[in-house]
Amino acid sequence: MKNVVVIGGGTGLSAMMSGLKHLQDVQLTAIITVADDGGSTGRIRDTYNTPAMGDIRHVLCAMAEEDNDSLFVDLMNFRFSGSRDIGGHQLGNLIFLALMEITGSFMGAVSAISRVLKVKGNILPSTLDNAILYALMKDGTLVRGEKNIPNTDNSISRVFYEDDIRAYGKAIKAIEQADLIIYGIGSLYTSILPNLIIRDIAGAIAQSPVKKVYFCNAMTQPGETDGYSAEDHVRALEKHTYKNSVDLLVINKSPIDESALARYARQSSYPVTLQEADHTYQIMEEELSVVDENGRIRHDSDAIARTVEKILHGIEEEGDNVVFK
Repeated sequence: MKNVVVIGGGTGLSAMMSGLKHLQDVQLTAIITVADDGGSTGRIRDTYNTPAMGDIRHVLCAMAEEDNDSLFVDLMNFRFSGSRDIGGHQLGNLIFLALMEITGSFMGAVSAISRVLKVKGNILPSTLDNAILYALMKDGTLVRGEKNIPNTDNSISRVFYEDDIRAYGKAIKAIEQADLIIYGIGSLYTSILPNLIIRDIAGAIAQSPVKKVYFCNAMTQPGETDGYSAEDHVRALEKHTYKNSVDLLVINKSPIDESALARYARQSSYPVTLQEADHTYQIMEEELSVVDENGRIRHDSDAIARTVEKILHGIEEEGDNVVFK
């Protein structure tokens, strides 16, 4: 049994976990950011001073057993219409909040929902603190709040927490026991790095001897990674953690329909590509993306699972000398 730890947040991580849960002889642990402060989650955080539960809710649903009744998953993701009272809230967030009251803790709510959904793996927050994310822009502008960071017409220099955020102990233990550590898939500055900038999280990863794999986004994200190459993504990870924090970079090489590319270009979003010849880390190019019926570029959960299986097999067969092409 291999212990695989995946670190991130948002819809990208949900796509990964919905595929990875099918891997055999793998114990999965998702370590998830709780810095989200937008939408329903943000309103609940403002009122109840609690860590964000939105990304955790998404991953709980993604890791539910396939034969589990999908009605409860649909209820967890149901959003009330309107903007007053419960309008705009997702039912799953309200259920989560109620379970916090019933069980007496944030993790009690996670455990309760995990049992109902028969979740395949472990889901852990990177912290239980009410973490507020900040971004320092390259022109010196300071932006407060995760939801505001991508909406600033500027370039990000770094993200950080003003307070000393404590890592969740079980997340540290999971990293220490991991046979493989994966960053991503997800927004670089608002889904992945909010976990890694917690000092003890980065420290535990640095101390771990296992391979660290970065699944890079297929497309640049306006307001976060405008103009970024694949190498720029890795440099941002290193800047916020430590040098050589990535052993293997996985990038998408799926051909993308021209009409989909044109739609994304109108939003200033472009494919992430390699732009340099020499790297201190290994490169793995895989066909990981699909274009859905609405023309949106999405990651293929099954393709991601096959890629992770290939990585695990390569590590097992070849050890530290494994070469991916």
